[in-house]
Amino acid sequence: MAQRGRRSARVSGDERQDAILVTAEALLASRTFDDVSIEDLARGAGISRPTFYFYFPSKDAVLLALLDRVITEVEHRVGHLPRDFESDPAGAWTRSIGMFVEVFVSHRGVSTAAIGARARNDEVRGRWSKSMQSWVDFSSDVIRAEQARGAAPAGIDAHDLAVSLNLMNERVITAVLNRESPAIAETAALDVLATIWIRSIYGSDNPGSR
Repeated sequence: MAQRGRRSARVSGDERQDAILVTAEALLASRTFDDVSIEDLARGAGISRPTFYFYFPSKDAVLLALLDRVITEVEHRVGHLPRDFESDPAGAWTRSIGMFVEVFVSHRGVSTAAIGARARNDEVRGRWSKSMQSWVDFSSDVIRAEQARGAAPAGIDAHDLAVSLNLMNERVITAVLNRESPAIAETAALDVLATIWIRSIYGSDNPGSR
């Protein structure tokens, strides 16, 4: 009996949804969010425009899904950061801030689109705030612990200091991502931010040194 020909592999709904997200992030690497159309997303995912709406109700919903992926990456990586602040406080802060910079720069298109959408979209603003809150919680816990062990001077409330420093990070990185003027050079951003954090928390460039 002749062997039947192979059936072509069926593409699952999850794979199509993922294809839309992959297409969106690829397009955002070279275009603004406003310049990306539903047709562009559908074509890149190999589906029709009507089929696109089966997976996402709007273009903003695609951006929200992409931002959720970035936030999940941030939270995962924050949760796995080594808390070796007692042995190497300057290095530990530099690595932590470097991760913040790395995540948002590696997802430059999504970050830029989300920053631009915050003013008009409450859900995007809420998701972005959630991401920032994870950084504030992490850094305020560490600052409080450093103050408690006497490595960092008491003074400014740990939470308030963490909020201020994280908002500084956000604004500096936003300027870098958007290639604004004035802005710090992308290659210098980590060194500048880490130095400001360390001096603000410890009152010294070399905390823990004898």
